Parts: sequence; structure tokens; C-alpha cells
Amino acid sequence: MGRIVGIDYGRKRTGLAVTDPLQMFASPLETVRTHDLLAFLTDYDKKEKIESFVIGDPVTMNNLPSESVKYIGPFVKQLEKSFPGKSLFRVDERFTSGMALQTMIEGGVKKSRRSEKGMADKISAAIILQSYLDRRRLTAGHPESAEGS
Repeated sequence: MGRIVGIDYGRKRTGLAVTDPLQMFASPLETVRTHDLLAFLTDYDKKEKIESFVIGDPVTMNNLPSESVKYIGPFVKQLEKSFPGKSLFRVDERFTSGMALQTMIEGGVKKSRRSEKGMADKISAAIILQSYLDRRRLTAGHPESAEGS
């Protein structure tokens, strides 16, 4: 069983998270410059087999695609081309930035470190990935509410 990589895609930098080998828990992995993202993922796949990807899907409060979709769409196509045969799932990423900040506060991260955007990005990726894992676990016995988006 390979790992699942969570992606909080951004125009300048992207937060990444990864599952444990049993795909039960998500942990922050790294924040990388977006233009280095595919190279980073290729190297990571060589070290730790990636089974699939979960990417945050920017949606507005009205359930419509947000402005960020125009940046994520081309990246998703590149990702599918670079990693043929690996599944890609999209997960609603609303509120993940706020949840990441709250997680840092509750975890005792000092205010000066909380302002480091890269930290929030990889924690957001972990939240996105964990929400996918939780949903997958809940729907495991219900094929009518299949995973993926």
C-alpha cells in the first residue's frame, strides 16, 4: 500500500501532507515553491511510493468554483500527465486556512511562527488529506456515496 499525498495548491507555494504507510493518518510534510512541485513529487515518489493524490478544491460559500480554479486546473492536468495511473481526488478546502491557524494556536505555536505562511500551507494540506481519509472511512460500507469528486 502506497502513501496518499495531500496538496494545498498555491500560486507561489504549495503545502504538502502525507499519510502513514497504512493510510490512517495525515501529517504535514513540506511546503515547496509551486514551480518546484512536480520535481519534488517525482523525487518523493521514488523514495516513498505514492498511491494517489488528494488536492484541495477551492469552492465559494455558494458551492461554485472560486477564482483559484483557473490556476489549479492546469496543475491537475500536469499532475495526471506526470503520474499516469495514480488516482486524484478533489476535496473541498473551504475553511482549511482558518482551521490550520486554530490548530497552530491550540498546539502552542508562537505567534511569530504562526505568521510563517509555509507552516499554515502544510497544515492545511494535512487537514485536506485527513478530511478525505475520514470521509473514505465513513463511506467504506456505502458504495452509493463513493469517494472522489
